[in-house]
Amino acid sequence: MHETGGGGGGTMSADPQDYTIIKEGEAEILMRKNEVFYNPSQVDNRDMSIAVLRTFITKRKQEHEAYLLKRTKAATKASEKDSSEPAGEAADESLINDEEANGECEVSEEVHQDEPCSISKESVKTPEGKGRGELKPARVLEALAASGLRSLRYAREVEGIGQVVAVDNDKVSVEACKRNIKFNGSVACSKVEPHLADARVFMLTHPKEFDVVDLDPYGAPSVFLDSAVQSVVDGGMLMCTATDMAVLCGSSGEVCYSKYGSYPSRGKYCHEMALRILLACIESHANRYKRYIVPVLSVKMGFYVRVFVRIYTSASAMKNTPLKLSYVYQCIGCDSFHLQPIGRTMSKNNSVRYLPGFGPAVHQECNDCGKKFNMGGPIWSAPIHDQDWVTSILADVKSMQDRYPAYARISAALTNVSEELPDVPLFVSLHSLCATLKCTSPSAVIFRSAVINAGYRISGTHVNPLGLKSDAPMDVIWDIMRCWVKNHPVKAQPPDQPGSVILAKEPVLQANFARAVASLSKAQAKKVTRFLPNPERHWGPKLRAGRKITSKHVSLLGPQALNGTVDHEDEEPTAKRQKAQEPSTNS
Repeated sequence: MHETGGGGGGTMSADPQDYTIIKEGEAEILMRKNEVFYNPSQVDNRDMSIAVLRTFITKRKQEHEAYLLKRTKAATKASEKDSSEPAGEAADESLINDEEANGECEVSEEVHQDEPCSISKESVKTPEGKGRGELKPARVLEALAASGLRSLRYAREVEGIGQVVAVDNDKVSVEACKRNIKFNGSVACSKVEPHLADARVFMLTHPKEFDVVDLDPYGAPSVFLDSAVQSVVDGGMLMCTATDMAVLCGSSGEVCYSKYGSYPSRGKYCHEMALRILLACIESHANRYKRYIVPVLSVKMGFYVRVFVRIYTSASAMKNTPLKLSYVYQCIGCDSFHLQPIGRTMSKNNSVRYLPGFGPAVHQECNDCGKKFNMGGPIWSAPIHDQDWVTSILADVKSMQDRYPAYARISAALTNVSEELPDVPLFVSLHSLCATLKCTSPSAVIFRSAVINAGYRISGTHVNPLGLKSDAPMDVIWDIMRCWVKNHPVKAQPPDQPGSVILAKEPVLQANFARAVASLSKAQAKKVTRFLPNPERHWGPKLRAGRKITSKHVSLLGPQALNGTVDHEDEEPTAKRQKAQEPSTNS
């Protein structure tokens, strides 16, 4: 659902018979053709968001209970000290009371990195005279609401949500949202609150007020990120979608740099790099306010990428950001790529110094094929998923299959994510490696076995069915391919070709292609479907609301969407047709 408005003014009928009723999950909306943006293929997005939101509500409650337990133990310990030393610990007790009143906890720098304090004063209600704080129901902001379908589904399907604020800057969209709220009954009316406002201004004027902020714009989210990271409470969640995949994947690198502050590389891993560019951009905006992000799930689904990150405030933990970012060197001749971390640390006694990273990570020319490198980044090179979260989300989805319209697709994506190597950025494509060498391709099982037998780890990736993530360095990957080509010879190629240069070198590692036990993942061994085709034709991006539909949009919408509404003059202006006819007339 995207913030993009209807096509102008005019009165809107409230009679449901004038609209098409669209049901998704437990919500229903009234739609009129292209009046307000609605894309049925985004059901995957909404289902995944609901699954993550349910897990967030559960984790938030568990963290609050753990926080209360820790606080109770501290209070008990303090009271025991008071009884033995009446005048001894007054200062410490006052400090504990101050921490309780603020709803914050002091933790070491190591804890900030892994298990940050997630309880904020906005989320904890501590009435006077009571020692135990009461956790408020979560508040959700859908910053770009359009028809309000996503907000309605959150309100009706996710337990533990107190209020959903639906914001859009288009009058037609807000009117449609109000109409849909009323159409969905009392629960929606009591929980969903529509607002006509600019999402950026609304978030800036409501700092640290929302436990969850959902951004799903039509195109790039970059203009909303600065205000979004300020609107989330400590320990809250930001959900963000980017649909401008052509830009993020390298078709216009200068545009990507202007929007996201990173330059993309055009490798087979470009969709994963898009995820990592988006995460690096969010981290950059958060750092300006002494905040940082912890990704819990990052997925490429269909024609867009979607990230789910938690946001915390800590000036000390924020210093670790350079350790999580890297530049990418991509060879222009072969598939070799190398990462250059921006920062590093040096420990001395009990202190930690933050220093620039060592470089360069590569020579001027590729060690494998002798070609030059293109440079991209910076990207987020730390883990993009929290595997505990992924396991919890997947278990929740499987236990409630009937409540997810896109169950098959989101469960397949989560299964793939759960089997990824979490600490290996980017991946190689087996077919692309073989294309460089002009050789036949080994099966994925054989290649995986060779990597495992060489003492390295390897997994698939949810981004690409042919992608393989491994901690094996590129020289080991090419040695395995050299050994494969020795057993499966190729035709002679010109000596200056990258493949010829790679094969001219003798392998240092002698690959063992014997079938390894772990060459198949658990899902592959059980023959679980992991990559599904589109459920129907023209399943993908749609037009902005209010746009006139012409025959040039057939590739997006399909011929049935035209229904006689084609404006042929818009397709080919009269003057242009006349010019095209003149040569034939003269001849």
